[in-house]
Amino acid sequence: MKIQDLKIVLEQHELWINSDRKEGSCADLSGQDLTGADLTGVNLSGANLRGANLYGADLRGSNLSGANLNGADLRGANLTDADLTGADLRGAELSRANLADAKLTGTKMPEGFINKQKNKV
Repeated sequence: MKIQDLKIVLEQHELWINSDRKEGSCADLSGQDLTGADLTGVNLSGANLRGANLYGADLRGSNLSGANLNGADLRGANLTDADLTGADLRGAELSRANLADAKLTGTKMPEGFINKQKNKV
């Protein structure tokens, strides 16, 4: 996805959030290639990122609460301090993703994710 197109989607999503979903539009980035994208601090709450390629993306401090990240490629992504409350991460690839201090309350995690993390200790 071109940077200019991404900016437009993010602006429309911000308007959608700030207008209580009356203006703009919910970000639909499903299946998009966002490899290495700088999305630091971006509010993508409720966005559709199903199957998106976020390999190595910088999502530090981003709001992804309620976002659909089902099947997304988040390998090597930096999710430090990200809000993933209620997000759907089922089927997502999270190897080498940094989830330090991320908010994960109610997050739907990939099957076996917790067990894999415990076995690394």
